[in-house]
Amino acid sequence: MITLALSKGRIFDETLPLLRAAGIEVLDDPDKTRKLILATNQPEVRVVLVRATDVPTYVQYGGADLGITGKDTLLEHTAEWGGNAGLVQPLDLQIAKCRISVAVREGFDYAAAMRQGSRMTVATKYVGIAREFFASKGVHVDLIKLYGSMELAPLTGLADAIVDLVSTGNTLKANHLVEVEHIMDISSRLVVNQAALKLKTAPIRQIIDAFAAAVATQH
Repeated sequence: MITLALSKGRIFDETLPLLRAAGIEVLDDPDKTRKLILATNQPEVRVVLVRATDVPTYVQYGGADLGITGKDTLLEHTAEWGGNAGLVQPLDLQIAKCRISVAVREGFDYAAAMRQGSRMTVATKYVGIAREFFASKGVHVDLIKLYGSMELAPLTGLADAIVDLVSTGNTLKANHLVEVEHIMDISSRLVVNQAALKLKTAPIRQIIDAFAAAVATQH
């Protein structure tokens, strides 16, 4: 049995064409079922639905053979667990593209706050990425970990800035925030359990090759 870990939402939706290219059709709609393990048209392939942040953990510890997750999640997983031992990243799938940026409320003097010796409070879900980014600039920051509604932090005075995923930027604008610095571009990666790759080489390699061909065709 080959188990693929996916999260609901954009990544799941944008993975479906890649699965079709590999001859795999998911038989249930995750939005219409309470099942967490979804069968496919291939009896030996199944999909498990997990939180996006849990995908690397499931793959690393063998709960799934493969998974698809954002570069942001992988970087945070590395920062939190001190590495991605047992994980192989064979493919950038070029799906679910967005960026991680710094944003502040309109009128905030970000340049002054970024001067050497000053201190700033930053709210983010991406503590590892934010810490490394500001450290590379020699700026002292106090980091506050939040799990959602990031835009509220500067508006309520909880933080001076946020570090968050940005797609269109419309949510920032609607909440009177401005994007002041681009940290990195994000896309989703295929991750594979190293032991599974050795034990189930042929079926996993077949999926990797089909995904790679589909990505090459689309781009």
